[in-house]
Amino acid sequence: MINSSLPPIIAKTVMDDGVEWLLSITADLPYFEGHFPQQAVLPGVTQLDWATQLGALEFGYAAEVESLEVLKFQQLILPGTQVFLKISHNAGKHKLNFAYYDGDKRFGSGRIALSGRKFEGAN
Repeated sequence: MINSSLPPIIAKTVMDDGVEWLLSITADLPYFEGHFPQQAVLPGVTQLDWATQLGALEFGYAAEVESLEVLKFQQLILPGTQVFLKISHNAGKHKLNFAYYDGDKRFGSGRIALSGRKFEGAN
């Protein structure tokens, strides 16, 4: 992955079925530069990278992606918005299910299969 810096995190909620972050997608994020001239949008690769970084950190994995599954990008994430990112964990398969959304509005979702290697210091 590209190992991009994370956006400002407004809140984090641990739930029974995963973890949810409220992210501030500020207009000054460097990922908007040149993507696209008429209307800046958050690149899908950045969304994948954030989900990988946050999920791997939360569940104790090295951020090593084996494969990406069932990716869907339904709507554009624009600068100056806030979105939720929810990640659930399938420990037996080392997979993270993620979804970016705001209420009924769905921005993107998918499944990230990780190598399963735990990062140093994790149980």
